[in-house]
Amino acid sequence: MRGLNTPIYILPAKTKRYIGRDAQRMNILAGKVLGETIRTTLGPKGMDKMLVDSLGDIVVTNDGVTILKEMDIEHPAAKMLVEVAKTQEDEVGDGTTTAVVLAGELLKKAEDLLDMDIHPTIISMGYRKAAKKAQEILDDIAITADDEETLLKVAMTAMTGKGSEKARKPLAELVVKAVKQVEENGEVDKDYIHIQRIAGASVDDSQIVDGLAIDKGRVSPLMPKKIENAKIALLKYPLEVKETEIDAKIRITDPSQMQKFIEQEEEMIKEMVQKIVDVGANVVFCQKGIDDLAQHYLAREGIYALKRVKNTDMKRLEKATGGKIVMDIRDLTEDDLGEAEVVYEKKIFDEILTFVEGCKNPKAVSIILRGSTKHVVSEVERAVEDAIGVVSAVIEDKKIVAGGGAPEVELAKRLRDYAETVSGREQLAIQAFADALEIIPKTLAENAGMDSIDVLVDLRAAHEESTTMGIDVFSGEVIDMLEMGVIEPYRVKKQAVQSAAEAAEMILRIDDVIAASETFKSKGEEESS
Repeated sequence: MRGLNTPIYILPAKTKRYIGRDAQRMNILAGKVLGETIRTTLGPKGMDKMLVDSLGDIVVTNDGVTILKEMDIEHPAAKMLVEVAKTQEDEVGDGTTTAVVLAGELLKKAEDLLDMDIHPTIISMGYRKAAKKAQEILDDIAITADDEETLLKVAMTAMTGKGSEKARKPLAELVVKAVKQVEENGEVDKDYIHIQRIAGASVDDSQIVDGLAIDKGRVSPLMPKKIENAKIALLKYPLEVKETEIDAKIRITDPSQMQKFIEQEEEMIKEMVQKIVDVGANVVFCQKGIDDLAQHYLAREGIYALKRVKNTDMKRLEKATGGKIVMDIRDLTEDDLGEAEVVYEKKIFDEILTFVEGCKNPKAVSIILRGSTKHVVSEVERAVEDAIGVVSAVIEDKKIVAGGGAPEVELAKRLRDYAETVSGREQLAIQAFADALEIIPKTLAENAGMDSIDVLVDLRAAHEESTTMGIDVFSGEVIDMLEMGVIEPYRVKKQAVQSAAEAAEMILRIDDVIAASETFKSKGEEESS
């Protein structure tokens, strides 16, 4: 009987374990802290964060997903919210800060309900019902539009408050033109919009290329700098003598054999170049290497060639020029060649680029972004990527909603009405969800230096008349966002509400955190041990 009092250990001695309310409090706190950290970046008057990594590299941005990716986050629950931002970025390209701030606020409101002894499962069920109802309300308030003026306004709204704001109109025009260029059958593959960053000029000097810009120059200075009426061969085959796949030794007994061996190699390379000449190609983009001898023969034939072109660039070239990527040079035919009016090399600031311009109907384009420093141009790129995402979403869905906190206030209003139709404690969770949604207009007001309570009261009153009333953070008034041209894709709000609700629900259902001691070990503990 004495053995019954012996403690039984099923986990290693150094394992940390948090059970029940301790686990919930710890996870909710992590979510709240993360939400509060990036809250100040939301909206046109949001502030920027400076992130310095272990190597001293600096990133200055107010882009939610970039901040969260660059932060060295260790807490497991906080990492789950980072995934929310990444999903939002992949799905839409914008609204990452909104999604994480909303998830943090949902967790904060859930904590109040937990203090009232409401079971986490009931809160989760209430949140799930509220999220489903929110999607229905968004469907109801969404407006159908995809004309060019709407696309420009959506792009400009996405770039407001970011590094590119002073040139947002010309940049928005570039983005809309690029997205419409690559659109096929109502769908947009954002991978076919290539963004090339070059420091050393104003953001206003950014331009769209009538085709593609590849960040490489020709392989030999003896090659022509410019080819008009270009016939382009796209090769995934090295223009060099291939090494054998198995180890092989060649036994040479006299110098004449050595000479024959070298001549044979030269002949093989000559044949490759002759094949390119025979099919009529005068430009070669090669994904693999090009031998020095091959470069010499190509230059002699007046052919412009690039080597080690990235796989993504090869795919874009295929889309832009109408050519086909050839895996074996022996299979190259005239039908595989792409076409362009001109291919030329040009130096911009300290970058040498190859331009492929004048393609018939290019389904891939390049945007060249300029900025005074590399930090400026990086932030402009993030803003442009957001704009590309939102314009693509509107073209695909053909649905928009008003900006400036208008959808969130309308959702909160209608969810409170819906909560009254639900019996039991789930009603409280739905009301908490509605309250949490108002964190977005509150934050927009706070970041603009306005009184968030006054603004919220005015917004609620305005929404009795119209669903599109939001905050003009520049004048400090509540006005119609559609008239002001502040509009966002329906998909941004739909995805943000859905992702935030699902992440909050998942975190709330955790009642036991079992972690190896290293996970929660602070640096101080590491240094002292």
